[in-house]
Amino acid sequence: MEKIVTLEEALKRIAELEKENATLREELEYYKNRKLSGRQKHNEKWMAIYHDFVAGYESGMTMVEIAKRNNVSERTIYRYKAYYEKMKKAEE
Repeated sequence: MEKIVTLEEALKRIAELEKENATLREELEYYKNRKLSGRQKHNEKWMAIYHDFVAGYESGMTMVEIAKRNNVSERTIYRYKAYYEKMKKAEE
């Protein structure tokens, strides 16, 4: 990095750094506001589907019926089932 000698050079460098900071702030906002992908456990949507799964499972519905009713994959319903069984075992 060059040594800044004059006031004009200093002001020019400050302007460059402020521009760079603005760009970095925009990038930071993007990362703060982006939607995270993947399974997010125990948020409101997850709990609503889980409670519906429990009601359906305990009433004798098949996994496929529960999956179609909640518009999720069968794999997701089997994850709910594993969680349900884990919670039942913990209660005992």
